Amino acid sequence: MTTAPADETVPAYVLVLACPDGPGIVHAVSGVLAESGGNITESQQYGDPGTGRFHLRVQVEVPLGREELAARLAPVAARFGMDWTLDVLGRPVRTLVLVSRAAHCLNDLLFRQRSGRLPVDVVGVVGNHRDLEPMAASYDVPFTHLPVERGAKAEAEARLLALVEERDVELVVLARYMQVLSDDTCRALHGRAINIHHSFLPSFKGARPYAQAHDRGVKLIGATAHYVTADLDEGPIIEQDVQRVDHASSAAHMVGIGQDVEAQVLARAVRWHAEHRVLLDGHRTVVFR
Repeated sequence: MTTAPADETVPAYVLVLACPDGPGIVHAVSGVLAESGGNITESQQYGDPGTGRFHLRVQVEVPLGREELAARLAPVAARFGMDWTLDVLGRPVRTLVLVSRAAHCLNDLLFRQRSGRLPVDVVGVVGNHRDLEPMAASYDVPFTHLPVERGAKAEAEARLLALVEERDVELVVLARYMQVLSDDTCRALHGRAINIHHSFLPSFKGARPYAQAHDRGVKLIGATAHYVTADLDEGPIIEQDVQRVDHASSAAHMVGIGQDVEAQVLARAVRWHAEHRVLLDGHRTVVFR
């Protein structure tokens, strides 16, 4: 007796959408997926009463190609005025990482990518200093030295955006990149650039923030990952976390704790973005964890 060959794996997709809230949205979307032979494996939704926007994320197995499934969903998207994307589930997002001299966030991202814990494909590291070039090389990731000289910032950012275009970059990560991007560059990277920074109560700006925090006797050390906007450190927040410290914590101890928190918060934000779990909702985000 001959055993029939096993069926090929059914393609899996992730659909995310946002639109004005109203009746029939889930019914219409799930109806198209069901008519296409789809099996929904995960679904999360949120209607924001403040903005009147509805948000939906669906993982679905469908025996169709992405273009064909998108064509079937398009009439529903048009009817409800949806902003939507359909992607292959788990596809690594092409990512460019910007760095200066601090190594902890870059090392963490590259290690997580190599170990299969982060669904990104880091296609390059760009540094305004060369300090982290050896680290990028150790992970076989190309490094581009892009200094930002006084009076030549516009030229440097033009080269950066050209690199984003040349390498088909989908996500830019500022991994302790100590340069402020111009308004034009922020707009060009809207919704696809993530920054990490320390966040204290009170907020300490300028040089040596951990030393300032130690001097003031803070009790919490935190970090915030957010989308980059023209308003410095004011972009929609994706993830935050804190760790407690006390009077016995030295400034050096605080630096170590802070770097750990920054790396973890940034990694979660990057992973959620790459998994299409983060939807912009005005100045806020909806995060389907």
